[in-house]
Amino acid sequence: MKILIVGAGRVGTSVAENLVSEENDITVVDVQPDQLGYLQERFDLRVMQGDATQVSVLEAAGAADTDLLIACAASDSVNMVTCKIARQLFNVPRRIARIRAPEFADHPELMGDEGFCIDALISPERSVTTYLHSLIEFPEALQVVEFAEGKLSVVTVRVGHGSPMAHTPVDRLREVWPDVTARIVDVLRDGRPLHAGLGTVIAPGDEVVLVVDSRHARRAVRQLREAEKSVHRVMIAGGGNIGLRLARQLADENYSVRIIERNEKRCEYLAAELPSNVLILHGSGTDESLLERENIQDMDTWLALTSDDEDNIMSSLLAKRLGARKVISLINRHAYGELMQGSHIDIAVSPSQATMSELLRHVRRGDVVAVHRLRQGVAEALEAVAHGDRATSRVVGRRVGDIRLPKGAAIGALVREDEILLPDADTVIESDDHVIVFVPTRQQMARVEKLFQVSASFF
Repeated sequence: MKILIVGAGRVGTSVAENLVSEENDITVVDVQPDQLGYLQERFDLRVMQGDATQVSVLEAAGAADTDLLIACAASDSVNMVTCKIARQLFNVPRRIARIRAPEFADHPELMGDEGFCIDALISPERSVTTYLHSLIEFPEALQVVEFAEGKLSVVTVRVGHGSPMAHTPVDRLREVWPDVTARIVDVLRDGRPLHAGLGTVIAPGDEVVLVVDSRHARRAVRQLREAEKSVHRVMIAGGGNIGLRLARQLADENYSVRIIERNEKRCEYLAAELPSNVLILHGSGTDESLLERENIQDMDTWLALTSDDEDNIMSSLLAKRLGARKVISLINRHAYGELMQGSHIDIAVSPSQATMSELLRHVRRGDVVAVHRLRQGVAEALEAVAHGDRATSRVVGRRVGDIRLPKGAAIGALVREDEILLPDADTVIESDDHVIVFVPTRQQMARVEKLFQVSASFF
């Protein structure tokens, strides 16, 4: 696929890094030469310096034969205008734009062909906020993602010493949980996937990746790890867009929320935007005396959500030392995230990974409706809808054991109308089934997508 990426900042770099490994033909356009040079040195792609809102720049970048435009510059207006030009002058088939301003999502009429010609909006702030909220709802979980309109969940949990699954082989899951529709799809030990087979014995401290009927998710999680006290008191360091969104959502759900923000004018803005029951504190999350005065030891969850990785790491380590029960930190740099994950920081959240999960479902071909990257990038979980019949589909009417999946890939679950199925080799895929596939490497994604493409004949 020929992909044109506008913007070489954090989001654009993450998009390029993720998609270039899948043998796409990628061109990146940005006005800043330094970041373009960095991308060209690291990856097999083409770069062009220039303003993407200029027709000549888009033309030189190859817009005329581009399959997909991803506009993720820092400016909403640049992204919107670029999509408009790409559609009207170059007839680019698909156009995705990163839009920060939340009001655009409320006016879809601005996005269509009569407006800015945007097929899909990507909001990193919205993606991260949604993900953080799921972690607060499931305090025992390390990751929670949903499929099939929330009917199915994939949850990662660190196994506790008192869990009934500790020291138990994977194939005995149904004996331990006879009334829970769930399957263990992988086990991580010391940060590395075991690619667990049925005989793998789960040990305390292992991270278990579980596919589960969402109605059973809370029960399953609490049997893998001792039930934690529900979250009520939340303290947030950083009152940027993510902090603001999350605080507003939590306040509406009757959580007790405090925000620490170092910029005085931003504090005034937050106080005007948020309900009166949200306490705004002017200061730094790394100020030990401030945290002690605000009784950090009574906080159920601490979230470090500034734009500075070092600040987030230091404030999270401090909050944990002072007694915060659970600490969650935004960390942009991949190396920092790997270093801090599972140490004194309970969960390190990568904004780029959360954004990529939203973006990838618009990039994938076939009837792919959702894609989520699992913790530490060990695999991608993909939801695809099976369409057609045995004559036009590679999956419909076929036994799971007969489907030619790439090496290491596996079908973890099916959603058939309102029924959750955990398939075995003899389960037959039906049209309109939602199929959850776990794929170990990005390079294999195209093969899985192709399985779900309907054609007059696939031979």
